[in-house]
Amino acid sequence: MFDRVLISKEEIDKKVKEISAQISKDYEGLNPVFICIMKGSMFFTADLLRYLTIPAQLDFMCVSSYGSSTESSGILKIKTDLASDIEGKHVIIVEDIIDSGNTLYNLKNLLATRNPASVKICAFLDKPDRRLREVAVDYVGYAIPDEFVVGYGLDYNEDFRTLPDVRILSRSVYEK
Repeated sequence: MFDRVLISKEEIDKKVKEISAQISKDYEGLNPVFICIMKGSMFFTADLLRYLTIPAQLDFMCVSSYGSSTESSGILKIKTDLASDIEGKHVIIVEDIIDSGNTLYNLKNLLATRNPASVKICAFLDKPDRRLREVAVDYVGYAIPDEFVVGYGLDYNEDFRTLPDVRILSRSVYEK
């Protein structure tokens, strides 16, 4: 079912602490709003916020460009919008993985129309080889190869999110 573990639970924890420390330093004296992109970045966002040394706010959006496919459609679908107003606030979008770049490109542009003080992107994983649209990513955990990965919030058709590490899903699972 899985080819191998790509990133261990221990490596994840160490990297999340590093990113949290950098964000805490960069936003010292501010109260940024973290926008957790559901469902995939839920675990990453929770861990990231736990290690912050600054005050922060949290909101959620549910967006997608995948559906039940392994390929991005390029069309941003907003399933759940923010509950709060971000005008004048420093915003950090927290995403599980950047693949084509389409979702984050469109989402960042959408949020910019709501007049925040700033919008930055924090992604746990980045697949640069799959990029179709350039998007500036301010905080990145790991650049990974072009493999289909699951675990630590990442899923395949809503399965495998709760794995404590990141694993490469065998092609035989999704190429049926």
